[in-house]
Amino acid sequence: MENELEEKIKSSLVEGQLPCAVAFKIAKELKVSPRDVGDAANRLSVKLSGCQLGCFP
Repeated sequence: MENELEEKIKSSLVEGQLPCAVAFKIAKELKVSPRDVGDAANRLSVKLSGCQLGCFP
């Protein structure tokens, strides 16, 4: 599942960043928590963009 999550993040990047709305969509699609998506993005050194809720560090 971890590899699938990381691949999904990589394929969803917009100008090298992952939009927050897309991160939530990935979490829902893969049935993982938004925190798991954020942790995977951190491992990949991917920054999240457009996050108004402050859910992702």
